Amino acid sequence: MEWNPESYAKFEGLRQRPALDLMAQVPTLPSGDIVDLGCGSGFMATALKARFKGRLVGVDNSASMLEKAAKSGEYDALIEENISNWRGKPVLIFSNAALHWLPDHKTFFPRLAEMLPVGGVLAVQMPRQFDAPSHALLREVATTLFPSRFDYTDYTPPVSPPERMAIILAPHGVPNILETSFLQSLPAGEGHPVRAFTQSTAARPVLNKLNTAEQRRFLNAYDEALNEPYPLAMDGSVHFPFLRQFIILVRKR
Repeated sequence: MEWNPESYAKFEGLRQRPALDLMAQVPTLPSGDIVDLGCGSGFMATALKARFKGRLVGVDNSASMLEKAAKSGEYDALIEENISNWRGKPVLIFSNAALHWLPDHKTFFPRLAEMLPVGGVLAVQMPRQFDAPSHALLREVATTLFPSRFDYTDYTPPVSPPERMAIILAPHGVPNILETSFLQSLPAGEGHPVRAFTQSTAARPVLNKLNTAEQRRFLNAYDEALNEPYPLAMDGSVHFPFLRQFIILVRKR
């Protein structure tokens, strides 16, 4: 799935806030490479370069996002690769809103931790919004309108609860895991504001399977469904709670 940097950047401020919160929790690091895993358009490059010493490496599988990331001038290297296949020996793996796209966290997270030296840090932020109306309605509307193409009968949210993630990571150190619900104020615009927010991210797996006319039909139905759980204010804006999970693991052994 190719990313659209312009669409994603519409809410860059809201998307950067949890990334800055994640970065603030990273302790002192040994010397070595800093890897921005799933770096996207590079909106965290300047902050990471200012905070940490060492070579800054961005990894992403989207050529269009990496092209924009290169314009920041902050990365010492940019690697176009599926992040599930990436290997390295960094002192910090920093990943903001990327790893929830990958399956099998039970084996993937330990593999990331094992790349780190003692004292190295895995710092991850992932949405855990998948059971909220914003995301559940994506699945509901898709199966209602296109039942032959979408089946979520056995759907399992891609991000496990904190207690499960702690068990997965415990053999590699002491994981510090917390969750925060960010109350986001979304402005009025074309369609429901929550749709505008999810259209460039969570809705992409659905939209990528539809042609232009089907996408329009889907988005109109999704807009309508969002009105009940997320009622609009008089000016057309909406308050949108969004749950995010933060993981900080310092490698101990």
